[in-house]
Order: sequence, then C-alpha cells, then structure tokens
Amino acid sequence: MTAWFLGLAMLPLTVYAAASVAEMAVGDPLPVLRGDFLTGRTAVLPQAASGRVALLLLGFTYDSRFAVEAWAKKFREQFGADPRVTFYEIPMIGGLARLGKWFIDSGMRRGAPKADYEHVITVYGGTDPWKQRVGFRDPGAAYLILLDASGKVARRHSGGLDEQAYHALSSEVSRLLAGD
Repeated sequence: MTAWFLGLAMLPLTVYAAASVAEMAVGDPLPVLRGDFLTGRTAVLPQAASGRVALLLLGFTYDSRFAVEAWAKKFREQFGADPRVTFYEIPMIGGLARLGKWFIDSGMRRGAPKADYEHVITVYGGTDPWKQRVGFRDPGAAYLILLDASGKVARRHSGGLDEQAYHALSSEVSRLLAGD
C-alpha cells in the first residue's frame, strides 16, 4: 500500500520530467514546429524553410509582437529580396486563447499585407516546450532562431531590436550564404 501511494505521489514529478525539454543550442537541428500560415495552409518547420537560411521570430505574448515586427522589418529590408533567405513571424498562442483561433487569425490577416501571409505561422498550443527550448524569460521579447539551410540552429537571440545584436545576426546570415 505504501509503495502504491509513493508511486502515485511521484507521478506528477515523472510527468514533469518527461515533459521537460532542453534549451536549444547552436548546431542542434530544429525540432518540428507545426502551425498554419495565414493563408490557412499547414506549415511545418524546418521543412518549409528547407534549403534556405531562415530567421524564425517567435513571440509568446500580445506585447511581444512589437519586438517581433521590429526585427522582421529590419531583416526584410536587408534580406527580403534574396531567394536564399526567408523569415517567419511565429505567434505562439497557448492557454484559452486557442479558443479564439478564428478571431485571432482574422485579425492578423486584416493587419498584414497578403504578400506576408506565407511569412506568418500561427501556432496554437504546445507553447511550454518551446518556451523551454528558447529559454523564455521576458514576455515582451522576440525569440529569434536563425537556421542554416539544413535546418540546424546557427544563432539564437532574445530581446528587442538593437543594432549590435542585429549586426551580429546579419553577419551570421552573410557567413551562411557565403558557405563559410
């Protein structure tokens, strides 16, 4: 009886340990991330970016959109015309907000040009493992993951847009494109 009770008491710890994921490191392959483009088409990363250098800009709160949009705008200005490069703004929506999927997606479509619909991937649910993967700490931050053409993490950063961090990111993209 005592063994059964102890086993039952340990169950939440076992479930938590099984659900815990490691923070991503440079060189790690990107775990599969599924969502939907604003067009309604299913998106699966890293496959959607296959063969291209890709910047993933994850935001976990409504306020993080400001940081995500600032990074995306600067990145697009520099690399948007290069077919070897792509980017995805990825709102990570968890909790009860999932119930408002239609409303949320409609609002995002109204706020984005149609040309950007394939650069926005909404992810509903499963946000906790991704928070662990990116080392989530600041709800207002953008969480950036730069992928090389094979889908491996080449660089990570979190925070608002700043020139020094952007220069480091830009240099890494240029290095990846040069094949160094």
